[in-house]
Amino acid sequence: CKILRCNSEYVAATLSLGSRRGAAQCEALRSYSRCTRRTARTCRGDLAFHSAVHGIEDLMIQNNCSKEGPTSPPRPRPPGGHHRGFEALDVCDYEKSFAYKHGQPPSYRHCAAFGDPHVRTFHHDFHTCRVEGSWPLLDNDYLFVQATSSPVAKGSDATVTSKLTIIFKNMKECIEQKVYQAELDNLPAAFQDGSVNGGERPGGGSLSIRELSPGRHVEIRAAYIGTTIAVRQAGRQLSFSIRAAEEVTRAFTEEQDLQLCVSGCPRSQRISRSQRRGGRAAAEAAARALCKATLPVEDLYFQSCVFDVVTSGDANFTMAAHGALEDARVFLADVEKLHIFQ
Repeated sequence: CKILRCNSEYVAATLSLGSRRGAAQCEALRSYSRCTRRTARTCRGDLAFHSAVHGIEDLMIQNNCSKEGPTSPPRPRPPGGHHRGFEALDVCDYEKSFAYKHGQPPSYRHCAAFGDPHVRTFHHDFHTCRVEGSWPLLDNDYLFVQATSSPVAKGSDATVTSKLTIIFKNMKECIEQKVYQAELDNLPAAFQDGSVNGGERPGGGSLSIRELSPGRHVEIRAAYIGTTIAVRQAGRQLSFSIRAAEEVTRAFTEEQDLQLCVSGCPRSQRISRSQRRGGRAAAEAAARALCKATLPVEDLYFQSCVFDVVTSGDANFTMAAHGALEDARVFLADVEKLHIFQ
């Protein structure tokens, strides 16, 4: 039974579409259907085969596709003397599948939210946000990330992230939908259902979670979409950092336009890091000395650290900015973009 080959060809044909569906999606579905029909005799007793057949029917209806019409062109052979078909590669390994299709490694984007919260967007914009309540950091075809913020102190309009919800959306043979949820003093090293991977599908291992520091630092790797996420707790706040493949970050529709990682926080929710420190020169001098010990470069991570320590009175906020900078050091390919200056 070669149903996994059909699955692989369909994933390869649609992986680069992102939110651009329409005719190309229908062509890929018709090719997928034709492939399953060719394997019907040998796959009759295979559960994956029947799952694929029913899944195709549902997708055809959802995308308003006719059963007759053009199909996707055959996948090109890799360049040079390498003649393994795409099905021989792991379709749940994003880097491999991207290199096969494009002949080069993928590009990546980095976003972070930490402290007050301060948001570094995929485009290297840097905002300090008010955003009390729940706001989406990401909302695309593959991921949904929501941060819930509450006041850093009674009567303050500055907020910190107190809860993070991360949803890895269902993806064919790679993973079942998985939900990760972290709250203050509860940073689990497992998804909400108790699992530590993407489930029992063939590519379930392409999603994994591990604890780097108990109760303080968790890393989630989603190889099937070329994405790594770090969740940390420092003091009384949670922080979020992500390195994601560029085409994954762009896979969303106009209706999904509110994403802090894409556009930053709305203008009405932005706070100036300088306007709220007047008359607190002594507190600021102490905060600068404290932050300088872990953040020697006076960039926006340093400025954010000073702002947070002055605003909250909590020295642990130095670790929030330091952790975000360390994540950026790991996640950014271009070291020249590590430090951002106003």
